[in-house]
Amino acid sequence: MQRPMLDADRRGDEPGPPAPGGPPPPREDAEGRAAPSWAPWTAPVALIAALIMAALGGLVVDIPALALGANLTSSHTPPGLAIANTFVQDVAFVLAAAYCAHLGGRVVRTWQFGLRPPAAGWRSAAKMIALLLLAFVVLSAAWTAVFHPSEEKLLEKLGSDEGTLLLLLSAGLTCVVAPICEEILFRGFIFAALRNWRGTLPAAVITGLLFGGVHVGSAPALDLVPLAVLGFALCLLYQRTGSLYPCIVAHSLNNSIAFAALENWGWQAPVLAVSALAGIWAIVYAAKRVGVIAPETPVVGPAP
Repeated sequence: MQRPMLDADRRGDEPGPPAPGGPPPPREDAEGRAAPSWAPWTAPVALIAALIMAALGGLVVDIPALALGANLTSSHTPPGLAIANTFVQDVAFVLAAAYCAHLGGRVVRTWQFGLRPPAAGWRSAAKMIALLLLAFVVLSAAWTAVFHPSEEKLLEKLGSDEGTLLLLLSAGLTCVVAPICEEILFRGFIFAALRNWRGTLPAAVITGLLFGGVHVGSAPALDLVPLAVLGFALCLLYQRTGSLYPCIVAHSLNNSIAFAALENWGWQAPVLAVSALAGIWAIVYAAKRVGVIAPETPVVGPAP
């Protein structure tokens, strides 16, 4: 208990013949590095647990607000509460992934969620990120031109146009917090668990559909298809790089582009993108300094 929960003893991840009825040994990713052997059934459990925890967390926020006189109805949520509820939802995603990773008494480390450097280096990862974003921007533009989806109302709900503080909080939530938390749940856990069932492509398709579906209510219905495609592409990016960091970066840049477009920004757009990446770097750096994110330890042999 002297080290953080996600930085526990590696005994449970050492390779070797599995015990009768026990979990299989760790598999390898596309780059030949160890990958978690989470059971595929834990993927839907994690998503359901995340949604339940998010709903309960929302009640923890809303009930005191109602007691203090907040004007909260089924059709209206004050912007401050909407931001708080969304933040709680994002935290619930991470907690659900961490909890389900421990099911069966498994020992868990942060590298299993992909929190480790890209296998081929950041230069190669940056090229893949740029290609993914370019392809998605082209797809989104074509989709909008053909189907004319309604404008997204998320920023309006968060109150980004009601003051500087709400604008900054909305930007931090959508471009920093959401990319980290959603990637940990969807790519870091759900995709990694489903990959142990039928391989990469089926896992990426299912994860992409779940990723699009979880945005019901926060995005127009017609935009759920491009979001599912983005979720699928992020799975492939994770599989190819062996790291969750490029997915977080790509997710953040995409959200920054969308945020700036909804706000009709010009020069502010690159400032937002750079600031969001700096915020993510600061969070990761702080997590490493306190030991929450630990370096990957090479697998050296079977457990005694």
